[in-house]
Amino acid sequence: MGAGSEQAVRRIATWNINSARLRIDLIERFLAEEVPDVLCLQETKSPVEKLPVDRFEAAGYGHWAARGQPGYNGVAVLSRWPLEDLGAIDFCAMGDARHIAVSVSFPGAEPVTLHNVYTPAGGDEPDVEANPKFRHKLDFVDEMAERFAEAGPRSVVLGDLNIAPLEQDVWSHKQLLKVVSHTPVEVEKFTRAQAAGGWIDAARRITPESEKLYSWWSYRARDWAASNRGRRLDHIWLSPDLGEALTDAAVIKAARGWEKPSDHAPVIASLAIGARE
Repeated sequence: MGAGSEQAVRRIATWNINSARLRIDLIERFLAEEVPDVLCLQETKSPVEKLPVDRFEAAGYGHWAARGQPGYNGVAVLSRWPLEDLGAIDFCAMGDARHIAVSVSFPGAEPVTLHNVYTPAGGDEPDVEANPKFRHKLDFVDEMAERFAEAGPRSVVLGDLNIAPLEQDVWSHKQLLKVVSHTPVEVEKFTRAQAAGGWIDAARRITPESEKLYSWWSYRARDWAASNRGRRLDHIWLSPDLGEALTDAAVIKAARGWEKPSDHAPVIASLAIGARE
């Protein structure tokens, strides 16, 4: 509490937007209502040159970096504060726009390194022989464990990581054990990747593991809120030093109910770092 009273609280958000151009109105609404310091987007589904950058800038997010592809994948970082593009990892040498790293300079603070990641969904069949997409996903998470084992202090790994690791991260642990995103092999690899860097799960540092917590609800549900068959697929991992600065973390579930929404809701972590401007 003492650190929070002396330092500024910086809010870092992640959101699989499922098309930045199609949902630019929702991005603008989220930025206006929540005013995060940084917003990391996944599945922007756009070449970089076609992103609605003018509208990001008009909303007060004049600093940005992105990697894109026509029609699928794509990641972007929007910031109220200066940032440096640190490049991107070509996970599994697939040439996909699934990662970007930036260094953000908050006022009165040492820079924070953000790794914005979009992990492959993995297809429908959890069988590496029958489903190459599932093999790709497992290889991707293995590479995450290697790449992020020594990410260093003042670092964040966040994004749509497409795995719900805990029993209370899905609506039914028993029914989803053979469903891609919650299978034991995925959970084991995901847990190993998190442990490799000593990463702090921001959401579960705030919300106990015994409580249900979701960030994704399928479009297939006639009434997603009533059925509430969700999964926690979107994560914010903090290096141990930033874990000590964490003051809050939450899923902005209301955004899932906006008009023509993404099937993911944003997740925000609040950190007491730097000086008040």
